[in-house]
Amino acid sequence: MARINWLETMRWNDDQLEELRFLGYAYLRQGKYDIAISFFEALCVLEPDSAYDAQTLGALYLQMGNPAKALKYFDRALKLDADHSPTLLNLAKALFMLGKKEEGLKLANVLKEELNPSIANYAKALILAYS
Repeated sequence: MARINWLETMRWNDDQLEELRFLGYAYLRQGKYDIAISFFEALCVLEPDSAYDAQTLGALYLQMGNPAKALKYFDRALKLDADHSPTLLNLAKALFMLGKKEEGLKLANVLKEELNPSIANYAKALILAYS
């Protein structure tokens, strides 16, 4: 069965996608994660090759306390962009939440060497918290 290209079907272009993304992000910034999730779920259907949307949706599910669902979207995002340290950090958090301590520590130990100091420092904090 062929995948439906919803953008073509709805005759949408990048402008409409950006408006949808902007609205989702606005709800995210307001802490209205349940509403933001709806926008990013739609974006993941409309633009399935967007690592940003998949990572953001995963982060929202993580924030809402659903690490199993978050893991699905982090895996998807990493298939599209395997070297995205914020996604990897969120993946480590999800692993810890799921009780996969060894996997989480392994990933956090890699991330503590990250050039971005906020990623590295957060990874070090996770190591301290879960060691």
